[in-house]
Amino acid sequence: MRKGARGVVLLGLLGAIAYALWRVWQARMPARTGDVEWTTAPFPFPPEPRPVTRTSTEPWVEPNSDGSCPDGYPIKAKLHSGIYHVPGGANYERTQPDRCYAVEDAAEKDGLRRSKV
Repeated sequence: MRKGARGVVLLGLLGAIAYALWRVWQARMPARTGDVEWTTAPFPFPPEPRPVTRTSTEPWVEPNSDGSCPDGYPIKAKLHSGIYHVPGGANYERTQPDRCYAVEDAAEKDGLRRSKV
């Protein structure tokens, strides 16, 4: 193999290793939460951060730290049992939810069934 060709192959191999390391590093980085958006600004001014104001369109949310469901998400779901509880149900008050749903249809779409009592 010629000296020039060997250098090109070595450079390609080095680039492939660098790319593989970069991909591993990217996979290990935590996902961005999206709590901040950036507004554009004309040169030479830097972009300015602004908080994201969203109306939640998520079918479910995590419960509060005290085990209650946030406002607007009254349905409590237990994932290991596959059951959801609606307000006024027999076991609703004592249920510590894994997820809180806004509507029953969303819980059923996730494969959960309504409590029988």
